[in-house]
Amino acid sequence: MKARVHVMPKPGVLDPQGKAVAQALASLGFKGVGEVRQGKVIDLELTETDPALARDAVDQMCRKLLANTVVESYGIELDT
Repeated sequence: MKARVHVMPKPGVLDPQGKAVAQALASLGFKGVGEVRQGKVIDLELTETDPALARDAVDQMCRKLLANTVVESYGIELDT
């Protein structure tokens, strides 16, 4: 089973990387781009075959390592 985790800064948390990307896009002449938020995507290959157990395991991974839950939110997608 495969899992994909999307980690993003929470609303209201400063995102200096997103701001840098927005400024770079503007300097390259791209117009109409508002706020940019930059996050990360983590792909995991899991041996677990039960979707509920896999989601629970990935949730624990996120809480313990993959996301800083104080300033980041995360979402989990499972591909069974």
